[in-house]
Amino acid sequence: MPTSTSRPNLAISAYRDLKRDIIRGRFQAGEKLLMSRLKEHYGLSTGPLREALSQLVADRLVVAISQRGYRVAPMSLAELNDIYDARAQLEGLVLGLAIERGDDDWEAEVLATAHRLGKVTAVSTPDELLDTWDLRHQAFHTAIASGCNSPHLLQMRASLFNQVERYRHLWLKKTVMSASALARKHEEHSALVDVILARDGARAGAMMRDHLMTPVPIITQVLHDRGID
Repeated sequence: MPTSTSRPNLAISAYRDLKRDIIRGRFQAGEKLLMSRLKEHYGLSTGPLREALSQLVADRLVVAISQRGYRVAPMSLAELNDIYDARAQLEGLVLGLAIERGDDDWEAEVLATAHRLGKVTAVSTPDELLDTWDLRHQAFHTAIASGCNSPHLLQMRASLFNQVERYRHLWLKKTVMSASALARKHEEHSALVDVILARDGARAGAMMRDHLMTPVPIITQVLHDRGID
């Protein structure tokens, strides 16, 4: 029987694993999440799973159906465009503030995370490449944003990222294993770092917005191919 201290850990684990499986497409948009199947698959009791599902409802990855359980949230082109636009606009704002407020330590962290990201070239499997590149890519953008020194803006940024992750993964699966795609992204990141270090806020903000919108046409095509409009 789980102890009082292990219960929160089980809920956190359930949230992490279920979120990952939704983002990675194990559970499709609109699919009903049957508690019996979830309990069997994750080896957990109802309590931690309900806590995880409640958090995923808050993340807008799951929809609660009154008296009927839960479903994976639907996907749509309208949501895709709205989330990406909102995220790009907010990231541009946050970057402008970071350039105004960031210190030498902030610059050093941006450079360090950019360097680590640029070294993701040779790993053993496509899944490892995807996971490693995505983690380092997130770390790079998080380091940039951290310079704004606004916990509330960073919380809003994290919320938008949670909502966009399912769509981002469609783009990652389509492009990140491509050497040419990695090379293009490396060039974009290098150019962005140069403008950040030059403290050119207006240009950096515009570049960031353009950079974050580049996946949208690719994701749009994937959704079209799946019959999602």
